[in-house]
Amino acid sequence: MHERFKFKNKDELIHKSKQLGLDLPFSDDISSLLEPVSLEGHLIPNRLVVQPMEGYDSEADGSPSYLTRRRYLRYAEGGSGIIWFEAVSVVPEGRSNPRQLWLHQDNIDNYEFLNEDIRKHASSQGYNPLLVMQLTHSGRYSKPGGKPEPLVPVLNPLFDKGSPVVLSDDDLKRIQDQFITTTRLALLAGFDAIDLKACHGYLIHELLSSKERKGSIYGGTEPFKRFRFLLETIDRIKADIPGIILTVRLNIYDAFNGGFGTGTDEKIPDFTEPEMLIAELRLRGIKLLNITMGNPYINPHVVWPFDNPLPGIQPPDEHPLEGIMRMINGTSRIQHRFPELLVIGSAYSYLRQFAPNVAAAVLNNHGASLIGFGRNSFAYPSMPKDLKKKGYSDPEKVCITCSGCIRLTNNLRPGGCVIRDSEIYGNELKKLVADGK
Repeated sequence: MHERFKFKNKDELIHKSKQLGLDLPFSDDISSLLEPVSLEGHLIPNRLVVQPMEGYDSEADGSPSYLTRRRYLRYAEGGSGIIWFEAVSVVPEGRSNPRQLWLHQDNIDNYEFLNEDIRKHASSQGYNPLLVMQLTHSGRYSKPGGKPEPLVPVLNPLFDKGSPVVLSDDDLKRIQDQFITTTRLALLAGFDAIDLKACHGYLIHELLSSKERKGSIYGGTEPFKRFRFLLETIDRIKADIPGIILTVRLNIYDAFNGGFGTGTDEKIPDFTEPEMLIAELRLRGIKLLNITMGNPYINPHVVWPFDNPLPGIQPPDEHPLEGIMRMINGTSRIQHRFPELLVIGSAYSYLRQFAPNVAAAVLNNHGASLIGFGRNSFAYPSMPKDLKKKGYSDPEKVCITCSGCIRLTNNLRPGGCVIRDSEIYGNELKKLVADGK
């Protein structure tokens, strides 16, 4: 059953994992997290990654706002080896909210200035992080004006409300053109790498499981037709835009009936198709892969094992440690199956001050090559710097997985840590509560 975090020391944490029949890895030596690693001519200074977490705080034209800049400069000063920008839309109608970042020709200078400042702030702390821009089209979760305007590859009764617009092959080709155009802009703006977002229910990800899409070159029962949009986009970028690293944040297990990487029993992963796809990514020269699972709109505990669920949501039947181990084991399987890839693991924030110890043990066991933090980066952007200077993370600074940041963004408010960054985001939560939400 679900349980809030209450572990005072590592022995209590390890004992609980054994009670649950889990083999949670743990290392007192966290030095592996601080080791550099090379990627396509770039030396990444350590194994810690700021995962893409949307802040819902852009300017109306998609440019970084004061709050956006504030978040990323905090990441820069915090010392993570990779700063993985949150989802940036390639088209206005594909924005997940009216304040989602959106890169286009008219605002490229704003992104270039931000990246210059990120590098200056990181350099002042002795770091040179890899900068990754996550490109996306929100698909069925598009809300460019604040209300749902779903654009879907296929109808799905599990998700459909109202009458979503089903995208034609010609529509998808035009969207693909925009991925190419925006990638070119991202390179000019100073990004080192582009992530084609294929996770959490957004357009590219949903295409991977669109078996009911009939008569299309981008869907159907044949896996490679469902893979085609992603692989074709990669092929076009590599042919047209040399000089930028390509990567993918990929769902390997959706954990719902009919989802990608899900067997006939939705509680049991089937990694056959994810591994087929990853083999194709490897053939195309992809060397960095960011692994995740689940859909935050229907099974958030799979994506983000938490202490507190969102208001009105019942806690899941499983213990958060079970969710963490599912992610560790799935990521480890991919890392061992494809040892030449740099694989990023996720879902560590629930572990609080013990997260670096578990993460280091995963690295030592070759279960991942890098470790990502999303919610904890909101709360504690300076954790990498503290790990380097002090050798441990501060329990008074870590994320407590209260779901406050998710509550804000679910209600289209600027997202950040309501506990550790309360002057801004705690006040945003107070406004939300006052509005009855």
